[in-house]
Amino acid sequence: MTDREADTKARWTRRGLLTATAAAGAGALAAPAIAQGSETLEWKMVTSWPKNLPGPGVTAQRIADQVGLMSGGRFTIRLYAAGELVPALGVFDAVSAGTAQMAHTASFFWQGKVPASVFFTAIPFGLLPHEHIAWIERGGGQELWEELYAPFGLKPVMAGNTGVQMGGWYKSELRDLSSLKGLKIRMPGLGGEVMRRLGATPVGLPPGELFQALQSGVLDATEFLGPWSDRAMGFHKVAKNYYTPGFHEPNGTGEALFNVEALNTLPEEFRAIVLEACRAENGRALAESDWENAGSLQLLQEEDGVTVRPYPADILSALREATAVVLAEFAEKDALGGRIYESHKAAKDRLAPWSDVAMRRFMAARDAAG
Repeated sequence: MTDREADTKARWTRRGLLTATAAAGAGALAAPAIAQGSETLEWKMVTSWPKNLPGPGVTAQRIADQVGLMSGGRFTIRLYAAGELVPALGVFDAVSAGTAQMAHTASFFWQGKVPASVFFTAIPFGLLPHEHIAWIERGGGQELWEELYAPFGLKPVMAGNTGVQMGGWYKSELRDLSSLKGLKIRMPGLGGEVMRRLGATPVGLPPGELFQALQSGVLDATEFLGPWSDRAMGFHKVAKNYYTPGFHEPNGTGEALFNVEALNTLPEEFRAIVLEACRAENGRALAESDWENAGSLQLLQEEDGVTVRPYPADILSALREATAVVLAEFAEKDALGGRIYESHKAAKDRLAPWSDVAMRRFMAARDAAG
């Protein structure tokens, strides 16, 4: 337990003692309140991740732990890793049906069911993590996200962030655009569609199956997250070419899904606790991922023999052009999807100039040689 967690636990323990003391002195009239305050509740959380996977798996468990801590043990969440209760990509349907009250996952997994869901994780050449959070919190993204999932009886919220992603692991070096022809690659979301337009063959697989698929030849390449999670998955053991930038996922928002009926019937205190536990993870997980990715990248290069390579210029140029076409087509598919596209584009148009002035130019000045 960290010092911060110990302090949090102590504060909540003191709160419980003070509450109990005050209730005891209130006499018989307080009896119903005492009974209500002593009730306990347990939820199920299903996830799309292997248990305690660095990054999203750790985030999911921490959310469950924080809910138990902040509620003084009265509200607990039992976490089921991918495959323990439902398959990794079955969590959307499981929460919709009420098999579990909540899930931790990523929205782009639902592209086949809800095409516009990809915008709420990341789209190629889209928003950076701080820009994405600004769009959801301030730019109308949350309302559109909820509208998109409403037919399924689900409420989505941000719940952690794995940060800017890497471009992926390739068994063979990419020489030029022709290297993508026939390449079997795991790349979910619109990034996979962009790759398909350039001649690659996207293969949809859940996280837990990626290493074996790469090792066996089912995949020639795969992306996942960043160095911390990727090294834990072992991809460096079978592929030594690690490409950048992660054009397809400049952001890594984790998605918490709630069964709307279950969430709405929670006592107000418990509802506030679980929602704030998710919200707190957006900053905590991003800080953790940035820190751990930096250390793991160094280990991959210095100890594991991995070569970090930039995408060739002609590939990046073709990826940008194909992305523009894919997004334009996407915007025309349905009214709600078009509104989400326009909202996301408006957020990027508003935020990108500020990111350029405030961040890109500062980094160029900070890191200049000499």
